[in-house]
Amino acid sequence: MVRFENVGMRYGMGPEVLHDVTFAIEPGEFRYLVGPSGAGKTSLLRLMYLAHRPSRGLISMFGTDVMMARRHELVGLRRGIGVVFQDYRLLAHLSALDNVALPLRVAGAKEEEVQDHVSELLAWVGLADHIHALPDSLSGGQKQRVAIARAVITRPRLLLADEPTGNLDEMLGQRLLRLFEELNRIGTTVVIATHNQNLVARNPHPIMALDSGELQLGAAMEEAG
Repeated sequence: MVRFENVGMRYGMGPEVLHDVTFAIEPGEFRYLVGPSGAGKTSLLRLMYLAHRPSRGLISMFGTDVMMARRHELVGLRRGIGVVFQDYRLLAHLSALDNVALPLRVAGAKEEEVQDHVSELLAWVGLADHIHALPDSLSGGQKQRVAIARAVITRPRLLLADEPTGNLDEMLGQRLLRLFEELNRIGTTVVIATHNQNLVARNPHPIMALDSGELQLGAAMEEAG
């Protein structure tokens, strides 16, 4: 599903923020990505959802060499990836329903199916009374739930989430984690970057730990087991 070999990453001409990162994620896995602020978690996710190219090394996504892929191939790869961004990235002029529906509409789904599926998912995440609300009228936690619903509505092959429970209370965070786990059970590979140690402890899955741009994979996986 995902393979990194000796990957380095920098922004512009700055210093490397990731150094010699090597790991592989098999289809159907569920992993946490942990580490202190500034460790490089968001940068690693950016490489995984193809928003940035590495400065060196090999990245393979779904069996395709990212560095050798043509533009249309990268577009095809991105369609199989759902992303929950830390800053939500909702479209301000669209309602909660229309933000979540966007990936389905782009994929050509029938409008009746779009309305049914989106309304059901928004109700499940506790936003049944806000489906027509614009993002500016929603709280941070509500925006987070809209962003999560948008990322999972197409049942992506790979789901990447950057601090998806950061603005949610413990009960709602647990509920949304169950949604991620259910997606994982039906085949979606899941990677969640989080600072929430309680979440990790209560819902154990293998861990990838970043520290100063270096992946401590072996020790972290052993500790998680």
